[in-house]
Amino acid sequence: MSATVLDTPAWQATYGEEAKPRMGFFTDTTLCIGCKACEVACKEWNHVPDDNQGFTGESYDNSGALGANRWRHVAFIEQRKPVGGVAEAMPDSLVEEAALQGLMDDKGLEPRLESDDGDGGLRWLMSSDVCKHCTHAACLDVCPTGALFRTEFGTVVVQEDVCNGCGYCVVACPFGVLDQRKDDGRVWKCTLCYDRLKDDLEPACAKACPTKSIQFGELDQLRERAEERVASLHERGAMDARLYGERADDGVGGSGAFFLLLDEPEVYGLPPDPVVTTRDLPSIWKQTALAAAALGAGIAAAFAGSRR
Repeated sequence: MSATVLDTPAWQATYGEEAKPRMGFFTDTTLCIGCKACEVACKEWNHVPDDNQGFTGESYDNSGALGANRWRHVAFIEQRKPVGGVAEAMPDSLVEEAALQGLMDDKGLEPRLESDDGDGGLRWLMSSDVCKHCTHAACLDVCPTGALFRTEFGTVVVQEDVCNGCGYCVVACPFGVLDQRKDDGRVWKCTLCYDRLKDDLEPACAKACPTKSIQFGELDQLRERAEERVASLHERGAMDARLYGERADDGVGGSGAFFLLLDEPEVYGLPPDPVVTTRDLPSIWKQTALAAAALGAGIAAAFAGSRR
Protein backbone atom coordinates (compact mmCIF):
# COMPACT_ATOMS: atom_id res chain seq x y z
CA MET A 1 0.00 0.00 0.00
CA SER A 2 1.27 3.45 -0.87
CA ALA A 3 2.62 5.56 1.98
CA THR A 4 0.15 8.26 0.92
CA VAL A 5 -2.82 6.05 1.78
CA LEU A 6 -3.69 5.63 5.44
CA ASP A 7 -4.66 2.21 6.72
CA THR A 8 -7.78 3.78 8.22
CA PRO A 9 -11.05 2.52 6.70
CA ALA A 10 -13.10 5.33 8.28
CA TRP A 11 -10.89 7.95 6.67
CA GLN A 12 -11.09 6.28 3.26
CA ALA A 13 -14.86 5.89 3.56
CA THR A 14 -15.26 9.54 4.54
CA TYR A 15 -13.29 11.08 1.69
CA GLY A 16 -13.12 8.40 -1.00
CA GLU A 17 -11.90 9.88 -4.28
CA GLU A 18 -11.60 13.30 -2.62
CA ALA A 19 -8.82 12.06 -0.34
CA LYS A 20 -5.58 13.96 -0.91
CA PRO A 21 -1.98 12.65 -0.76
CA ARG A 22 -0.94 12.39 2.86
CA MET A 23 0.92 15.52 3.91
CA GLY A 24 3.36 15.91 6.77
CA PHE A 25 6.57 17.30 8.25
CA PHE A 26 10.16 16.11 8.07
CA THR A 27 12.22 17.94 10.69
CA ASP A 28 15.98 17.75 10.08
CA THR A 29 17.36 18.68 13.49
CA THR A 30 20.91 19.00 12.10
CA LEU A 31 19.80 22.17 10.29
CA CYS A 32 18.01 23.77 13.23
CA ILE A 33 19.74 26.88 14.60
CA GLY A 34 17.32 27.41 17.47
CA CYS A 35 15.93 30.70 16.18
CA LYS A 36 12.36 29.74 17.23
CA ALA A 37 10.90 31.40 14.13
CA CYS A 38 8.62 28.37 13.82
CA GLU A 39 7.23 28.92 17.31
CA VAL A 40 6.46 32.56 16.58
CA ALA A 41 4.94 31.88 13.14
CA CYS A 42 2.71 29.16 14.57
CA LYS A 43 1.43 31.43 17.32
CA GLU A 44 0.83 34.35 15.00
CA TRP A 45 -1.02 32.43 12.29
CA ASN A 46 -3.13 30.29 14.61
CA HIS A 47 -3.77 33.02 17.20
CA VAL A 48 -2.29 30.85 19.94
CA PRO A 49 -2.24 32.74 23.28
CA ASP A 50 1.04 34.00 24.68
CA ASP A 51 2.67 31.76 27.29
CA ASN A 52 6.18 33.15 27.69
CA GLN A 53 7.74 31.42 30.66
CA GLY A 54 10.95 33.43 30.82
CA PHE A 55 13.97 31.61 32.21
CA THR A 56 13.24 27.88 32.49
CA GLY A 57 16.67 26.57 33.48
CA GLU A 58 16.76 24.50 30.28
CA SER A 59 19.74 26.02 28.45
CA TYR A 60 18.48 28.97 26.37
CA ASP A 61 14.97 27.55 25.98
CA ASN A 62 12.37 30.00 27.26
CA SER A 63 9.23 28.10 26.24
CA GLY A 64 9.48 24.77 28.07
CA ALA A 65 7.44 22.22 26.15
CA LEU A 66 4.52 21.57 23.82
CA GLY A 67 1.10 22.45 25.21
CA ALA A 68 -2.31 23.85 24.46
CA ASN A 69 -0.72 27.30 24.11
CA ARG A 70 2.42 26.14 22.29
CA TRP A 71 1.96 23.93 19.25
CA ARG A 72 5.63 24.10 18.21
CA HIS A 73 8.51 23.88 20.66
CA VAL A 74 12.23 24.18 19.92
CA ALA A 75 14.28 22.24 22.44
CA PHE A 76 17.91 23.05 23.35
CA ILE A 77 19.87 20.03 24.57
CA GLU A 78 23.43 20.54 25.80
CA GLN A 79 25.94 17.67 25.63
CA ARG A 80 29.66 17.17 26.21
CA LYS A 81 30.14 15.67 22.79
CA PRO A 82 31.48 16.99 19.44
CA VAL A 83 29.12 17.01 16.48
CA GLY A 84 31.49 15.66 13.83
CA GLY A 85 30.46 15.37 10.20
CA VAL A 86 27.38 17.57 10.34
CA ALA A 87 28.93 20.87 9.28
CA GLU A 88 30.42 19.33 6.13
CA ALA A 89 26.92 18.37 5.00
CA MET A 90 25.50 21.85 5.41
CA PRO A 91 25.27 24.39 2.56
CA ASP A 92 27.78 27.24 2.81
CA SER A 93 25.03 29.76 3.57
CA LEU A 94 23.91 27.72 6.58
CA VAL A 95 27.49 27.30 7.79
CA GLU A 96 27.90 31.08 7.71
CA GLU A 97 24.63 31.54 9.61
CA ALA A 98 25.63 28.91 12.19
CA ALA A 99 29.02 30.60 12.63
CA LEU A 100 27.29 33.93 13.26
CA GLN A 101 25.11 32.19 15.83
CA GLY A 102 28.22 30.81 17.51
CA LEU A 103 27.30 27.18 16.86
CA MET A 104 30.49 26.28 14.94
CA ASP A 105 33.72 27.89 13.86
CA ASP A 106 33.88 30.11 10.78
CA LYS A 107 35.52 27.35 8.71
CA GLY A 108 32.42 25.21 9.04
CA LEU A 109 34.42 21.99 9.33
CA GLU A 110 34.15 21.45 13.07
CA PRO A 111 31.63 22.63 15.63
CA ARG A 112 32.70 25.33 18.04
CA LEU A 113 33.01 23.74 21.49
CA GLU A 114 32.26 25.92 24.48
CA SER A 115 34.96 25.10 27.02
CA ASP A 116 33.96 25.76 30.60
CA ASP A 117 36.47 24.07 32.90
CA GLY A 118 39.19 22.84 30.62
CA ASP A 119 38.02 19.23 30.43
CA GLY A 120 35.76 19.39 27.42
CA GLY A 121 33.03 21.38 25.72
CA LEU A 122 29.36 21.47 24.90
CA ARG A 123 27.34 20.87 21.77
CA TRP A 124 23.75 21.94 21.33
CA LEU A 125 21.17 19.64 19.84
CA MET A 126 18.16 21.64 18.69
CA SER A 127 14.87 20.19 17.58
CA SER A 128 11.48 21.69 16.76
CA ASP A 129 8.87 19.31 18.17
CA VAL A 130 5.21 19.11 17.11
CA CYS A 131 2.18 16.80 17.10
CA LYS A 132 3.05 13.59 15.25
CA HIS A 133 -0.29 13.20 13.38
CA CYS A 134 -0.04 9.43 13.90
CA THR A 135 -1.31 6.93 11.35
CA HIS A 136 -3.02 5.03 14.16
CA ALA A 137 -4.07 7.84 16.48
CA ALA A 138 -5.29 6.84 19.93
CA CYS A 139 -6.74 10.33 20.43
CA LEU A 140 -9.20 9.63 17.63
CA ASP A 141 -10.17 6.29 19.15
CA VAL A 142 -11.10 7.70 22.55
CA CYS A 143 -12.76 11.01 21.63
CA PRO A 144 -16.45 10.66 22.58
CA THR A 145 -17.71 13.75 20.74
CA GLY A 146 -16.00 13.53 17.36
CA ALA A 147 -14.06 16.70 18.10
CA LEU A 148 -10.94 14.99 16.75
CA PHE A 149 -11.09 14.01 13.11
CA ARG A 150 -8.84 12.91 10.25
CA THR A 151 -8.66 15.43 7.42
CA GLU A 152 -8.52 14.66 3.72
CA PHE A 153 -4.74 15.25 3.97
CA GLY A 154 -4.32 12.48 6.55
CA THR A 155 -3.68 14.90 9.41
CA VAL A 156 -5.41 14.93 12.80
CA VAL A 157 -7.29 18.07 13.86
CA VAL A 158 -9.26 19.13 16.95
CA GLN A 159 -12.50 21.04 16.45
CA GLU A 160 -12.50 23.38 19.42
CA ASP A 161 -16.23 24.10 19.10
CA VAL A 162 -17.01 20.38 19.52
CA CYS A 163 -14.47 19.50 22.23
CA ASN A 164 -16.12 19.06 25.63
CA GLY A 165 -12.89 19.05 27.63
CA CYS A 166 -13.19 15.44 28.83
CA GLY A 167 -9.41 14.98 28.52
CA TYR A 168 -9.54 11.36 27.32
CA CYS A 169 -7.26 12.17 24.38
CA VAL A 170 -4.69 13.81 26.66
CA VAL A 171 -3.91 10.57 28.49
CA ALA A 172 -4.26 8.47 25.32
CA CYS A 173 -1.51 10.26 23.37
CA PRO A 174 1.73 8.21 23.55
CA PHE A 175 3.80 11.35 22.93
CA GLY A 176 2.21 13.55 25.59
CA VAL A 177 1.39 16.18 22.98
CA LEU A 178 -2.25 16.95 23.70
CA ASP A 179 -3.02 19.46 26.42
CA GLN A 180 -6.00 21.36 27.84
CA ARG A 181 -6.23 25.10 28.31
CA LYS A 182 -6.71 26.03 31.93
CA ASP A 183 -9.38 28.65 31.23
CA ASP A 184 -11.90 26.36 29.49
CA GLY A 185 -10.50 22.81 29.62
CA ARG A 186 -10.65 22.28 25.87
CA VAL A 187 -7.82 20.54 23.99
CA TRP A 188 -5.67 22.40 21.46
CA LYS A 189 -2.76 21.22 19.30
CA CYS A 190 -1.07 21.54 15.92
CA THR A 191 -3.50 21.29 12.99
CA LEU A 192 -0.67 21.23 10.42
CA CYS A 193 -2.29 24.52 9.41
CA TYR A 194 -5.34 22.78 7.96
CA ASP A 195 -6.77 26.10 6.79
CA ARG A 196 -3.59 26.85 4.83
CA LEU A 197 -3.46 23.34 3.33
CA LYS A 198 -6.95 23.79 1.89
CA ASP A 199 -5.64 26.89 0.09
CA ASP A 200 -2.53 25.04 -1.21
CA LEU A 201 -0.24 26.90 1.20
CA GLU A 202 2.50 25.36 3.33
CA PRO A 203 2.14 25.50 7.12
CA ALA A 204 3.29 28.71 8.78
CA CYS A 205 6.15 27.06 10.70
CA ALA A 206 7.69 25.50 7.59
CA LYS A 207 7.38 28.74 5.65
CA ALA A 208 9.10 30.69 8.44
CA CYS A 209 11.99 28.25 8.98
CA PRO A 210 15.12 30.04 7.61
CA THR A 211 17.27 26.89 7.28
CA LYS A 212 14.61 24.47 5.97
CA SER A 213 15.01 22.35 9.07
CA ILE A 214 11.22 21.96 8.93
CA GLN A 215 10.27 20.52 5.55
CA PHE A 216 6.67 20.11 4.42
CA GLY A 217 5.27 17.98 1.62
CA GLU A 218 3.82 14.64 0.61
CA LEU A 219 4.83 12.13 3.25
CA ASP A 220 6.24 9.45 0.94
CA GLN A 221 8.45 12.03 -0.80
CA LEU A 222 9.65 13.39 2.53
CA ARG A 223 10.64 9.89 3.63
CA GLU A 224 12.75 9.40 0.51
CA ARG A 225 14.41 12.78 1.06
CA ALA A 226 15.09 11.94 4.70
CA GLU A 227 16.76 8.63 3.85
CA GLU A 228 19.04 10.40 1.38
CA ARG A 229 19.94 12.98 4.03
CA VAL A 230 20.85 10.29 6.57
CA ALA A 231 23.02 8.51 3.99
CA SER A 232 24.78 11.82 3.24
CA LEU A 233 25.49 12.42 6.93
CA HIS A 234 26.81 8.90 7.39
CA GLU A 235 29.21 9.41 4.48
CA ARG A 236 30.56 12.49 6.27
CA GLY A 237 31.13 10.66 9.52
CA ALA A 238 27.97 11.58 11.46
CA MET A 239 27.19 7.95 12.21
CA ASP A 240 24.74 8.80 15.01
CA ALA A 241 22.27 10.30 12.52
CA ARG A 242 19.03 8.33 12.44
CA LEU A 243 15.36 8.79 11.58
CA TYR A 244 12.55 8.71 14.12
CA GLY A 245 8.88 8.12 13.36
CA GLU A 246 9.24 7.36 9.64
CA ARG A 247 8.61 3.60 9.78
CA ALA A 248 5.11 2.43 8.83
CA ASP A 249 5.54 -0.68 10.98
CA ASP A 250 6.24 1.09 14.27
CA GLY A 251 3.86 1.24 17.22
CA VAL A 252 1.73 4.06 15.76
CA GLY A 253 1.84 2.99 12.13
CA GLY A 254 4.29 5.75 11.26
CA SER A 255 4.11 9.44 12.06
CA GLY A 256 2.89 12.26 9.86
CA ALA A 257 5.67 14.34 11.46
CA PHE A 258 9.01 12.57 11.73
CA PHE A 259 12.55 13.61 12.61
CA LEU A 260 16.23 13.22 11.83
CA LEU A 261 18.08 12.94 15.15
CA LEU A 262 21.75 12.88 16.18
CA ASP A 263 21.18 10.90 19.37
CA GLU A 264 18.73 8.53 21.04
CA PRO A 265 15.08 9.67 21.04
CA GLU A 266 15.07 9.93 24.84
CA VAL A 267 17.68 12.72 24.63
CA TYR A 268 15.12 14.81 22.72
CA GLY A 269 12.30 13.92 25.11
CA LEU A 270 10.75 11.44 22.66
CA PRO A 271 9.60 7.91 23.64
CA PRO A 272 11.97 5.29 22.18
CA ASP A 273 9.18 2.89 21.15
CA PRO A 274 5.81 4.68 21.05
CA VAL A 275 2.74 2.45 20.86
CA VAL A 276 -0.84 3.46 20.14
CA THR A 277 -2.40 3.20 23.57
CA THR A 278 -5.68 1.78 22.23
CA ARG A 279 -4.13 -1.10 20.28
CA ASP A 280 -5.47 -3.74 22.70
CA LEU A 281 -9.01 -2.38 22.87
CA PRO A 282 -10.47 -4.76 20.23
CA SER A 283 -9.16 -7.84 22.02
CA ILE A 284 -10.26 -6.43 25.39
CA TRP A 285 -13.79 -5.81 24.13
CA LYS A 286 -13.88 -9.28 22.55
CA GLN A 287 -12.80 -10.93 25.78
CA THR A 288 -15.31 -8.83 27.71
CA ALA A 289 -18.09 -9.87 25.36
CA LEU A 290 -17.14 -13.53 25.66
CA ALA A 291 -17.02 -13.27 29.45
CA ALA A 292 -20.40 -11.55 29.51
CA ALA A 293 -21.88 -14.23 27.26
CA ALA A 294 -20.47 -16.99 29.44
CA LEU A 295 -21.82 -15.27 32.56
CA GLY A 296 -25.23 -14.86 30.94
CA ALA A 297 -25.30 -18.52 29.94
CA GLY A 298 -24.36 -19.54 33.48
CA ILE A 299 -27.10 -17.43 35.02
CA ALA A 300 -29.66 -18.79 32.54
CA ALA A 301 -28.62 -22.38 33.31
CA ALA A 302 -28.81 -21.76 37.05
CA PHE A 303 -32.24 -20.17 36.69
CA ALA A 304 -33.49 -23.07 34.56
CA GLY A 305 -32.14 -25.58 37.07
CA SER A 306 -33.83 -23.86 40.00
CA ARG A 307 -37.20 -23.96 38.24
CA ARG A 308 -36.88 -27.70 37.72
